[in-house]
Amino acid sequence: MKILIVSSIDPAAIERLQQRHTVECAFNPAPALLREKVRDCEVIICRSGVELDAAVLSCAPRLGLIVRAGSGFDNLDLEYIRTHNLRMVRIPGPGAQAVAEMTFALLLGLARRVVESDRLWRQGRWVKNEMIGSLLTGKTLGIVGCGNIGTRVGQLGAAWGMQVLGCVESSSARESERLREKGITLTSFAEVLRAADYLTVHVPLQDSTRYLINAAALAAMKPTAYLVNMARGGVVEEAALLAALQQKRLAGAALDVHEQEGEGKISPLAALSNVILTPHLGAMAADAQREIGRLAVQHIEAFEAEYHRR
Repeated sequence: MKILIVSSIDPAAIERLQQRHTVECAFNPAPALLREKVRDCEVIICRSGVELDAAVLSCAPRLGLIVRAGSGFDNLDLEYIRTHNLRMVRIPGPGAQAVAEMTFALLLGLARRVVESDRLWRQGRWVKNEMIGSLLTGKTLGIVGCGNIGTRVGQLGAAWGMQVLGCVESSSARESERLREKGITLTSFAEVLRAADYLTVHVPLQDSTRYLINAAALAAMKPTAYLVNMARGGVVEEAALLAALQQKRLAGAALDVHEQEGEGKISPLAALSNVILTPHLGAMAADAQREIGRLAVQHIEAFEAEYHRR
């Protein structure tokens, strides 16, 4: 089969695919180049940085399978995929644990002012008595979106001795019980905002979640609270977040995802010392990427076997 890989994946997975298929790697191509590259491909492997919209997918008449090497799907035209009977598989599991652990890295970084202290000590400033942090233990962790990732974050919080509150778009008694067994108390979005000492965000980007964390949501939070966005950039309104931080209506924030991402982009929050900014590193753990690559190969081999049985 002809396979087009438009986002970097584990090299071992690429090597294995090359042993049996015609594989072309064109990582993060410009839209015009992408439309050209997809013309004769049967399988596309992508991650979050490449937009596979109708304009691109309509240029691929032989396409049968899209492998999303991760969990999000806001960069995929789901309606086109559905109406043209294309198969799409996501590989959310391995990345979910990596994102959950990255969330905790950022929580700890904010709580103990790690990045700020590191920067000052590199400048020769011994600020031990100025960099007073706080514990996570005994604090309230609020989780917006208790799906695969949010639930894992909640379990880590419970293990850390935090009170964990979560909210979901639509709940049920069964869902509430499932989360309770994992140490997460399901409540309303408003209550999560009000109670959280640390608020983490783990929802997909869609119409209902765009700017979910806006000026009103930020105003509902404690001025001593911290925000961590591990969802998508468009879920948090960065202009509103900047204003809240500048006006000291929020203690700090960490963002792994941004409204504008890519080489040369500079976050409007970059000048603030109480903000940690990372370049969409959530799933970028070597262990997770190896497993994602292995599963991608497995899905493609299953698709090939089915194709030959037709």
